[in-house]
Amino acid sequence: MVNKLGMKQGLYQNRIEQIWQEKMGTTISAHTKEIKLYKNKLYLTIDSSSLKQELTYGRTKIAEMLNAELGDNYITDVIVR
Repeated sequence: MVNKLGMKQGLYQNRIEQIWQEKMGTTISAHTKEIKLYKNKLYLTIDSSSLKQELTYGRTKIAEMLNAELGDNYITDVIVR
């Protein structure tokens, strides 16, 4: 039913925000200004350039971790900006 109504992205958006705070900790969450899910891609807006570079290197690991928590291979790419 969720797939038919197109609500999957909205549900995953809320769930990812919760998972991000739990798994990444307070420091990274504090520097994360926006988490946006659009067409199976996760867009992260980070306000620290050094953290942005570090997260860029770990994009595949972030996608794998979030997909494991969601129980679905929904996220295909992570874009850090």
